[in-house]
Amino acid sequence: MTILPNAAILDAAGIHKRFGALVVLDDIDFAMGADEAVGIVGPNGAGKTTLLSVLSGAYPPSAGTVAFKGGDVTALPATARCRLGLVRTHQVPKPFGGMTTFENVFVAASHGAGLKRDEAYEEALGSLKLCGMLGVANRRAETLGLLDRKRLELARALAARPTLLLLDEIGGGLTDGEAGELVETIRELRRRKIGIVWIEHIVHILLQVAERLICMDAGKIIADGDPQAVMANPQVISAYLGGGPK
Repeated sequence: MTILPNAAILDAAGIHKRFGALVVLDDIDFAMGADEAVGIVGPNGAGKTTLLSVLSGAYPPSAGTVAFKGGDVTALPATARCRLGLVRTHQVPKPFGGMTTFENVFVAASHGAGLKRDEAYEEALGSLKLCGMLGVANRRAETLGLLDRKRLELARALAARPTLLLLDEIGGGLTDGEAGELVETIRELRRRKIGIVWIEHIVHILLQVAERLICMDAGKIIADGDPQAVMANPQVISAYLGGGPK
């Protein structure tokens, strides 16, 4: 891995992503420090999830580079980036069917973080405890309700020992009370110095965690900075909230 001097923990430069003739990401530059919590908002189709997929290694960029911890990871697959500590969750949780909640998290610790059996066992238990899931550890994962599936998605990601965690609408579909419980868990991750990039449509819960906010529209970043300033930006109001000046 080529070492890039003075790099931020994550540095994406000139990112383009096309699917055939469809341009989904258009010259994205994005960098963040090791201890930041960055929120990403924007209308449906803005390219938010595709950006996470490129950053995590699920999709290769059509052009541009991705660096993590000072090394160029553009050519590395998601599994290799996960071993380095760049881990993501998915908008729709897809636990391994036919396995218990604990087994799902144990697999993440074993294969995502590359831990040996005893260490993976302890890591899985710790992740389940942090996410409030010890009480359902022996339940089949496919029998869980939405909140517990979201918690399981987060627990699996944590068991991979992230340095930087990419969250894709982990609050989606939850009640305000349920989303509030997830916010408390994510705040604990911040106390543990885990960097966060969080896509979320429920803006009021996102703003409880994010110290910096990015708004995307049509594959571009249209605002980046203080969350309150970004939400007051007329271009953001027009693109994301559906009103205000064009």
